[in-house]
Amino acid sequence: MDKKLLDILVCPVTRQPLAQLDGERLKALNTTIGQSGVQFGGHRQTDALREALVTRDGKRIYRVDDGIPVLLPDEALDAGSLAGPAQG
Repeated sequence: MDKKLLDILVCPVTRQPLAQLDGERLKALNTTIGQSGVQFGGHRQTDALREALVTRDGKRIYRVDDGIPVLLPDEALDAGSLAGPAQG
């Protein structure tokens, strides 16, 4: 993702800065997606993600579809619903 774009993106709910989900947490998220799928609001994610964004507190994850961040409040993933890939 473009660094300049990432510098200005914030969570639409909390206004916290967003960062790319790091490799280890993205891998763990993709493992969960592969096992049972993950619900991003009304969107059921069944394919592995190449990128995702996470709030500074690690509580909300937004998917990135074809390089475009999906920053809709209803499409965020509550990281607490996962077994730990987005904590921290």
